[in-house]
Amino acid sequence: MKSLDRVLQRWRIAKARPFITDGARVLDIGSSDGALFQQLGRRLGGGVGIDPTLRQNGRVDNFSLIAGRFPQDMPSVPAFDVITMLAVLEHFPQAGYASLRSGCSRFLKPGGHLIITVPSRQVDFILKVLLALGLIDGMSVEEHHGYDVRETANIFPPPEFKLVKRQRFQLGLNNLFVFERQGEA
Repeated sequence: MKSLDRVLQRWRIAKARPFITDGARVLDIGSSDGALFQQLGRRLGGGVGIDPTLRQNGRVDNFSLIAGRFPQDMPSVPAFDVITMLAVLEHFPQAGYASLRSGCSRFLKPGGHLIITVPSRQVDFILKVLLALGLIDGMSVEEHHGYDVRETANIFPPPEFKLVKRQRFQLGLNNLFVFERQGEA
């Protein structure tokens, strides 16, 4: 990852941080090398990252990293307090949304937060330019499929999920969504 990739990654983590309580167990979907755990590790009560780009299972401090796709490659583990998907949703094919929603419901405790950042459509063009200039590595940019940010709330609808925060950031080019998993705690 290049410096600009890391700056943008840290910015997304910083937007998610206020919604991750101290001691929370976190599932980071699209964890890459475990940057979220490296940045927030001492605050967390544990966590698992899953990412299809990992070559093998591993660890970052006390956090497990799983080489695989969510939800099909997730081991049977207790539900988490928080699930994060930072710059990940736009990589999921539309045909996988029902499975994604079901997996998030299964692995997120009632009352827990699902935290998503997703770029606006204009970002695809900007990423291609930055990639051509060699300023970013552009992790899996080829998987972007013109994702429409407005679909995010439809993928995680009531009554199972309640949208508690929606905010634009990075000059309006990125979007934060925070959902609360409904149901009995």
